[in-house]
Amino acid sequence: MDALSANEAKTQFGDMLLKAQRAPVQINRNGKPVAVVISMDEYESIETLKLRLLQSRVAQAMTDIKAGNTVDGESFFDALEKGEHD
Repeated sequence: MDALSANEAKTQFGDMLLKAQRAPVQINRNGKPVAVVISMDEYESIETLKLRLLQSRVAQAMTDIKAGNTVDGESFFDALEKGEHD
């Protein structure tokens, strides 16, 4: 992944946009990564994957509810506070 300082990204904005069409471009400030510029196609792909994951989790939750595979809220949050998970 190409990396640019925030100042380079500002002064080379057009070039950065062209690079982002081919691969993500990392933007650093004070030597630390603060952002990534990606193409619109890549962004839309990420959003599609997020939606599919959410839909899958909803479908699994509905299956669990129908099967009676549930826990009460207090038990869930107690386990969460203790760092326990499935």
